[in-house]
Amino acid sequence: MVRFYELDLSEEFRRDLEETLATMVKPVEVYVFVGSMCETCSDTLALLRFFRNASPVRDGRRLLELRILDYDNRDHREEFRKQGVSRVPTVSLLGGLIRWTGIPAGEEVRALVETIMRISEDESGLEEETKRVLSTLRGKVHIETIVTPSCPYCPYAVLLAHMMAFEAYKQGNPVVLSEAVEAYENPDVADKYGVMSVPAIAINGILVFVGVPYEEDFIVYVKEAAEGKLGRGRRHRSYGELTGI
Repeated sequence: MVRFYELDLSEEFRRDLEETLATMVKPVEVYVFVGSMCETCSDTLALLRFFRNASPVRDGRRLLELRILDYDNRDHREEFRKQGVSRVPTVSLLGGLIRWTGIPAGEEVRALVETIMRISEDESGLEEETKRVLSTLRGKVHIETIVTPSCPYCPYAVLLAHMMAFEAYKQGNPVVLSEAVEAYENPDVADKYGVMSVPAIAINGILVFVGVPYEEDFIVYVKEAAEGKLGRGRRHRSYGELTGI
């Protein structure tokens, strides 16, 4: 297998991860979907087991709870169907509303850590107006953030999208699904949107951002998508484009 990422399972990283996860408040359940003919599934499992073992213990249990689903096990296929998982590896939280399609390695580890922590602390970190809008959405919204492991700005875009899904879930309105798509493992998705640089963000099948978006712009597009008003051929400004990143 040709690796396009660095899998850091070093002792130094373990110590840093333990220090960060030590402040977890609530347990967080993470699903890892794997299957045969998957070059990165074993590394994905190793990474998430590393995370679980670095999480704190409360009442005899790790606060990071890991659920491993193998498509080759027929008993597990119902969970694949339930969460709408069609590719492996997939790492999901909140029952599939937040996910990485492809290994969350390299720079994406930062987004994974921060997503776990914010869910555990029950705080999305979004602006109050964004939270209000997310509580009122009615239509379904599927956010796809195309990333690569070496992209230093991708974790910021992924985290923002994931927190949109988390906040909608918190508000009792789970209509937003946020999916980080690793481009090397899923080139057909990147090709579908004509992605030439990352991060690139599509909402309900329409490419709307290249670069890290501003929160106030992002929520406008999420709202338009939920209302079925998101038009083709229109992209908004993003931090990456404005700064030349």
